[in-house]
Amino acid sequence: MAVSSFLGAACMAAFGALLALPASAQDDWPAKPIRIVVPFAAGGTSDVLARALGAQLQTALKQTVIIDNKAGAGGVIGADSVAKSPADGYTLLLGTIATHAINPALLPKIPYNAAKDFAPVMLLGSISNVLLVGPEQPFKTVKDVVAAAKSKPGTLQFASAGQGTSQHLSGETFKLLAGVDITHVPYKGSAPAIQDVMGGQVPMSFETALVALPQIKAGKVKALAVTSARRSAVLPDVPTMQEAGIAGFDVASWQALYAPAGTPPAIVNKLNAELARIIAQPDTKARMDGLGLEYSPNTAEQFAAFQRGEQAKWAKIVKDGNVKVD
Repeated sequence: MAVSSFLGAACMAAFGALLALPASAQDDWPAKPIRIVVPFAAGGTSDVLARALGAQLQTALKQTVIIDNKAGAGGVIGADSVAKSPADGYTLLLGTIATHAINPALLPKIPYNAAKDFAPVMLLGSISNVLLVGPEQPFKTVKDVVAAAKSKPGTLQFASAGQGTSQHLSGETFKLLAGVDITHVPYKGSAPAIQDVMGGQVPMSFETALVALPQIKAGKVKALAVTSARRSAVLPDVPTMQEAGIAGFDVASWQALYAPAGTPPAIVNKLNAELARIIAQPDTKARMDGLGLEYSPNTAEQFAAFQRGEQAKWAKIVKDGNVKVD
């Protein structure tokens, strides 16, 4: 055999072997423990959801699933760690509206690219925020709030769980779409924010329906409207912002699963299929209903399209509202 022919055959054989490696790796996946990074502290909605689904995935995939809380910087630290992880299906991210839609719009210098550094796996669920007012406040409807804000621009305040949260951006959306000038008062979490609304230190706030529900039922705050386009399953008697007269208002805080960009589609699709099967089970659905999360079946491609829409929406709101964080 001529040297050139021998080298050509050897190169073809080597190339074929290289092509076979990813397929083999995909076929064997998962062959070791899977880690789901939650970019927020333990105990929150993201953490509870990750642990519930992780336990089910562990059974379905017959492999250990580890939940790893990497909190800090509004989710940036944990998300960035996954963006820089190997794209082999063994490191995943429980991402949110904050990590993949709000932060990219508010924080242009974050170390990851939300659109390019991740492979969207599945939108796991969304939850509405709700406009709350204290029990002693005179407001009975959203129109009352708008009228008060327009009568004395800049004097009415709203609390949130912190800068850059979906609660904060719900308030900014309200300012923009209602055409009012109200002042944001950021807190270090939902608990102190809603406590000050109950106590009258701040007249109103935007909060997730799940967190607000016990206080609403106890009569400690009044719910005027939910921020999603449809009424919340946990607050069916509370109108939407659109029903209350604020056209185009549609804000829902969402949870999703991501893998690093470049993760083989076979792994992404397997995860999507397993999660869809798990969420359809009555016990899992009941758990998610208890968290106030509303889920609709979606493919990885459908979720990717949803994320692009969310990124464009929040980029526009941040720009048009001139929203800044300290």
